[in-house]
Amino acid sequence: MMHCKRALEESGGDMEAAVEWLRKKGAAAAEKRVGREARQGIIESYIHHSRNIGVLVELNCETDFVARTSEFQELARDIAMQIAAADPIAVSREDVPQDLIERERSIYLAQVKEQRKPEHVVDRIVEGKLRKFYEERTLLEQKYVKNPDITVAGRISEAQAKIGERIAVGRFVRFQVGQ
Repeated sequence: MMHCKRALEESGGDMEAAVEWLRKKGAAAAEKRVGREARQGIIESYIHHSRNIGVLVELNCETDFVARTSEFQELARDIAMQIAAADPIAVSREDVPQDLIERERSIYLAQVKEQRKPEHVVDRIVEGKLRKFYEERTLLEQKYVKNPDITVAGRISEAQAKIGERIAVGRFVRFQVGQ
């Protein structure tokens, strides 16, 4: 209540500016918590309606109180559905196995050389293709399926600002019939 009053005072009574001020303050508060450990949380499951895809995801937060909130549980469900739909191979680019990165890099290098691109742009093209690979195949860098204007990391940041705690995806597993 006091935050709302202060936001209205800071924005001169402008409701939209007050909402923006509150959102900025929430994001700033969440940024302060980045170094804190997220050791509580939940494991969420999702089974696709066709019953041929299933996901388990561990979503962590700082306190068990937050883990029991509907906002946190909704976020976990959304992330599980994201994993089912977009089939990421890792949570972040740091989690992608080095041998897979090197294999992709060599494939991209061969493709670029086949196109006979000038030597001085080859590395930049390969790095751009690797960046695109990360955006498509790592969970946090993927476009969020419910709102493609943001990434999954952006959706988590929004939730952190609203909830006021650090939130992190611990790990996940995706099952698909026949794979």
